[in-house]
Amino acid sequence: MSNITFSYSNSTVGLQYQTVLERAILSCVCTVPACVFLFINGTMLFTLRSKPVFRETCRYVLLYNLLLADTTQLVLTQVLFLLAICRVRLTYPVCGTLTTLSNLTGGISPLTLVVMSLERYVAVCYPLRHASIITIRNTALAIIASWAVSSLNNVTRGLFLLQFSLESLGTSLMNDYCTDIAWFPDSLRETYDKAYTVFLSVTAGLAVISSYTGVVLAARSASTDKVSALKARKTLLLHLVQLGLSLSSTIYYPLLLALARTVTRIVFVWVQEIFYVIFIILPRCLTSLIYGVRDQTIRPVLLYHLCGRRKLSVEPGPG
Repeated sequence: MSNITFSYSNSTVGLQYQTVLERAILSCVCTVPACVFLFINGTMLFTLRSKPVFRETCRYVLLYNLLLADTTQLVLTQVLFLLAICRVRLTYPVCGTLTTLSNLTGGISPLTLVVMSLERYVAVCYPLRHASIITIRNTALAIIASWAVSSLNNVTRGLFLLQFSLESLGTSLMNDYCTDIAWFPDSLRETYDKAYTVFLSVTAGLAVISSYTGVVLAARSASTDKVSALKARKTLLLHLVQLGLSLSSTIYYPLLLALARTVTRIVFVWVQEIFYVIFIILPRCLTSLIYGVRDQTIRPVLLYHLCGRRKLSVEPGPG
């Protein structure tokens, strides 16, 4: 077991002595906003499948994939959070399955944002070829590729399990509640995760920044549609912010480790919940809120469904 896992286990020992009232309050503080955001995300997912304009437009198909991954991960992390609050210990295989699925969906967001950024780049810089390059078929292939890359990452992580005796872990209950670093304590795996996260962050960041730079340079051309270029620039800046949000969960555990060494148990418990809302819940719901408010095609349909279909919406136009 690595030092980071020992530190995290020590920092959570105090959580075992929470009163029932404390656990109930903590559960409500995090579960209520999670349920609200899950409702919004679910409505957004339904909205993106409700009309042909959404199902047949590549950028909306990519948005649907992004929302699906974020919503799935939000569900998984909330389940793990509630299991921890309720002091439910899982077997190693069950915990491993849940955390692997969470890791899988967590890797989809930055990869999808890269594809969405490239789509905007092609739309502005190669407008005459956009329809032939950005097709539903090619979009589906890009989505499959993003899931394949994230799956390959998890398969590679799984190879580090070969050094453990899996038979002895099959029915054993974990000593602590289920987290990725608690069920899979291996220093080599931690080093690999850090390297992969850095590689993914740098690659995705460079892709989005390069797309933005290309759009800015294309906007100076007399043949470029200035309005479309301006919209693309704002969208790419939004993608860069989203990328930062999607990767913010990677600093959640390091912050907790640093915090556990400097504050008392009571302070740690409450700050931990604040960090959970900021770094885990919020990044998974802001995408739907941002696009739902910003996109003029989505907005009326989304509001219509959020209001329980009690308001008539104006039929959205293309784009």
